[in-house]
Amino acid sequence: MPQNVITSLAQSANYSMKEFFLTMQEFFHFSVRAFATIPKLKRYWRDFLDQATIAGTDSLPIVLVSSISIGALLAVEVGNLLEDFGAKTMLGRSTALSIIRELGPLIMGLMLSARYGSRNGAELGAMKISEQIDALRAFGTDPVAKLVMPRLTAALMVFVPLTAIADFTGLYSAALIAEHYHKIDPGIFWNAVFPRLVFKDFVVGFLKAPVFAIIITLVSSFNGFIAKGGTAGVGRSTIKGIVVSSGLLLVANFYVSKLVLENM
Repeated sequence: MPQNVITSLAQSANYSMKEFFLTMQEFFHFSVRAFATIPKLKRYWRDFLDQATIAGTDSLPIVLVSSISIGALLAVEVGNLLEDFGAKTMLGRSTALSIIRELGPLIMGLMLSARYGSRNGAELGAMKISEQIDALRAFGTDPVAKLVMPRLTAALMVFVPLTAIADFTGLYSAALIAEHYHKIDPGIFWNAVFPRLVFKDFVVGFLKAPVFAIIITLVSSFNGFIAKGGTAGVGRSTIKGIVVSSGLLLVANFYVSKLVLENM
């Protein structure tokens, strides 16, 4: 009996490993096709504009709410901590580095992973289940060029300005909290921000935007393309896309920061 259980577990582990590597191979080919079709952007410029509106303008409210909340909360907590050491005048410097390097891009990425990534997964999964993707192939249209490439290019285009907006609103909300909660003069706050920021700080933050755009778009779209099992399968693929892309965002956030800060 124990031998049968061990054999069954070994077979299950072997099958899971094969399935994982096969999925990684398919995802790699899917990603290469998505980038290879970028020269066809002119043909699908209407789809690009639609996706840019969805990923950019329509996502602006959730980005603003999250960045304002994080900036205000960071100012309250860091200000209280610095007050214990008599260093409240360093609040601007501390919040600026935290928001521009890490929290601004990361919060923006996580919010768009939930909003834009879930939309991609659900929409493409529904098209897969209803055989609309197969219909595109039957009519001679490359579904990756038609459905994925505009999403990828739109995300690459709008994630950078969204990151800038998230950084600015986060810093501005932190400045308001510093003025009205910690009673710090706005001049002192902003003088601790701008003179001390260097080019490397902006590179760390803004380099994450295209990396996050690639991860969110490709992971969510791929999970939509491989959806199966009816409407329940669409739900599973959408959730999987959000979870995987969010986890990859956290990993990429660490490595981008590490590589840039160590090499600049």
